[in-house]
Amino acid sequence: MNGSIRIIGGKWRGRKLIVLDKQGLRPTTDRVKETLYNWLMPVIYDSDCLDCFSGSGSLGFEAASRGAKSVILLEKDKQVVQLLNKNKQIIACDTVEIHHTNTLIWLNQPAQKQFDIVFIDPPFYQSLVAQTVSQLEKNNWLKSSAYIYIETEKDYELMTHIPTNWQLHREKIVGQVHSYLFIREDN
Repeated sequence: MNGSIRIIGGKWRGRKLIVLDKQGLRPTTDRVKETLYNWLMPVIYDSDCLDCFSGSGSLGFEAASRGAKSVILLEKDKQVVQLLNKNKQIIACDTVEIHHTNTLIWLNQPAQKQFDIVFIDPPFYQSLVAQTVSQLEKNNWLKSSAYIYIETEKDYELMTHIPTNWQLHREKIVGQVHSYLFIREDN
């Protein structure tokens, strides 16, 4: 049985998108999404965004709805990618690009583009955050003052994996989810 997510702001506010009911797929809740987009309000419009483990597409489609110039969704599950493409067609969104790929492989190459905002919300308990953060920095995927949003399980020791030029801007714990927003500064 499939579920749905709701776009909570912007051009497609109130639109529902279909989400697969699949193990490991954990759409960001409306409450967490509202907080995140309040944090990003000054910088989301006209930004280039990367959603590293897009899953339901909740964060990426929300960014597009709120005026992001471009949004790239990375997802390795073929069924989930098919549904992301269907949702993209439903809302007739031309600013979202969907890649059926492994995020760590995609990031492990020199950047073809740099991003203003990056979302890192991987499946929990798979140790994907540290490698993702490392590859974003090492391969030059981030603009100099990029915003990086990370969602982890509450007990994950994130700060040991954060580059010294990333400054913690905001953080919040809701239930079992710890949300962080960093701003990258030039070295």
